Amino acid sequence: MATEPSAIAEQKAEAAEAKPLRADAQRNRDRLVEVAASVFAERGIDASLEEIARRAGVGIGTLYRHFPTREHLVEVVYRREVEALCAAAGELAQKHPSDVALEQWMQRFVDYIATKRGLATSLRILLSTNSTLFSDTSGRVSQALRQLVEAAVADGTIRGDVDASDVLHALSGIYSAPDTPEWRGRSRRLVKLLMDGLRFGAVKTR
Repeated sequence: MATEPSAIAEQKAEAAEAKPLRADAQRNRDRLVEVAASVFAERGIDASLEEIARRAGVGIGTLYRHFPTREHLVEVVYRREVEALCAAAGELAQKHPSDVALEQWMQRFVDYIATKRGLATSLRILLSTNSTLFSDTSGRVSQALRQLVEAAVADGTIRGDVDASDVLHALSGIYSAPDTPEWRGRSRRLVKLLMDGLRFGAVKTR
């Protein structure tokens, strides 16, 4: 199915978002976004919109009604991933000791990176447009990580000389690792090694 000119597609997308969706239409949209995140993480740039629609149990026409272009779908998926990752920081902090919350959040960061890698080509296209995606999401992930790191430092479950920006830099190195079948498993092991280093020499204060 041919992609519509971007200006027309954006106008249709804005009109669709302004109009409240019926319950069944909202379920279809939510399901498409959820499935798209998984498919982009699995397939990367080879992800097919037809496969996304099939896995979501809807026709390709339904997908295009909600997301007139691939980039529009990518933007919604990316915003959802950022929202979920940032929300997880607070949820994990309430349920677990601070170092455990930090480690589990960093494992979720691996999944976030997997999806982001799959969206890379379309994200670069969005970067060259007037999309507010990056200005809206910039700094949110680093802020979520900073809160977790500072809490773990404060109660002595990780070493006191840790800076959140250094941890984020180490985690971001995962993004540039070769995209091989064992990438995700290796990345999870690297997170465990990173946590071993963060815990080394820590002295609990609480």
